[in-house]
Amino acid sequence: MSINKTKNVFIQGAISPEKIAASIASHQTKTNIGGHSIFLGQVRSDVIDNKTVRSIAYTAYEEMANEVIHTIRESAFKTFNLNCLHVYHSLGEINAGELCLFVFASSKHRKQATEACNYVVEEIKAKAPIFGREIFEDKSFKWKVNQ
Repeated sequence: MSINKTKNVFIQGAISPEKIAASIASHQTKTNIGGHSIFLGQVRSDVIDNKTVRSIAYTAYEEMANEVIHTIRESAFKTFNLNCLHVYHSLGEINAGELCLFVFASSKHRKQATEACNYVVEEIKAKAPIFGREIFEDKSFKWKVNQ
């Protein structure tokens, strides 16, 4: 299964546990799926230069980022024999402890889902024009480097 149309992967604000649960629940009727793999990216309260991260403010070149992620998804479908692949990324200020990235891969066998999920996360981090500004408790900030 593949997609032909570029989807908007961005959600304003944090990704809610309810969105994740609803996505999982919607797959219960799909009897050709044997495995799912989920990656949840969460904002950490790292300490950098003796300052604690309070949140990350995410921005993106949305049109370009959606196109890049579309290409990554298409590549994943061609490489990993997937049934479904969902990607959501937050925009705006996301507090430490909240979720900012949700990748959900489904396939007939677990290995394909797991490998696809990892591939998609790494490709997004490396190629998508999504930017995070770490905001510290004292309201100063530093641009985040993807790792």
